[in-house]
Amino acid sequence: MPRRFVSLENNMPDLQRLDGKHALMTGVAGGIGLAVTAAYLREGARCTAVDLAAQPSDGLRALQATFPQALHYVSADVANVESIAAMVASARERFGVIDVLFNNAAVFTLAPLLEATQEEYARVFDVNVKGMFFVMQAVLRRMVEASVKGSVINMASQAGRRGEALVSHYCASKAAVISYTQSAALAMAPHRIRVNAISPGVIDTPMWQSVDALFARYEGLEPGQKKIAVGKAVPLGYMGAPEDIAGAAIFLASDEASYITAQTLNVDGGNVMS
Repeated sequence: MPRRFVSLENNMPDLQRLDGKHALMTGVAGGIGLAVTAAYLREGARCTAVDLAAQPSDGLRALQATFPQALHYVSADVANVESIAAMVASARERFGVIDVLFNNAAVFTLAPLLEATQEEYARVFDVNVKGMFFVMQAVLRRMVEASVKGSVINMASQAGRRGEALVSHYCASKAAVISYTQSAALAMAPHRIRVNAISPGVIDTPMWQSVDALFARYEGLEPGQKKIAVGKAVPLGYMGAPEDIAGAAIFLASDEASYITAQTLNVDGGNVMS
């Protein structure tokens, strides 16, 4: 089944479920992060959008044109703890107390186990684990100080549910996201702060071009073959789209999920059953 790519147009009912909330979002230049930012803005949130580039992506610029008073861009490296502190300070200066964290920044690598390098390991864990944890910690501190009954959403992956021969570092990093989510949820429960994760399956984002190329290299495939194969292997029969994640991200950030914490929600077309 053909899938549409992320659209910044409002194709969903505008229910204003996040009206008045300030969301800090990392990894938002494109794909899932951009789709969730667009959805949050349509739902009434003010968004501090964070990515590594000095200037916002074209997609973010388009959102800024539509929501000029509700979108604030910050360039930051989540692997750098000092950068995290400056990022959170900038967010609070612009929009005040942070109510929601969408913790999405991540990198991907793929290589045979016996060829994996220390450099690849360090980069994946610096961003996907250290960055995720210390962004979460910095925001949670502020939520506790302000007595905010906030919501943290960490981005995991179906890769964190099982190992894969060529994707050992990434799988392990996303398993760590799931574990940290559970621990943080228990630690924050007395403060009525909810911490959950979303575990996407195979989602059709621009990153898949490089992922497909790596699989082609190591599995001896033609370009495009892996992408077609993983889509067909999904029980629903196709790859997901970024907006498929946006619905779950809105729900977990909203008051509709007020009694949900310590959970990792699978959004994967049936790939993982739990």
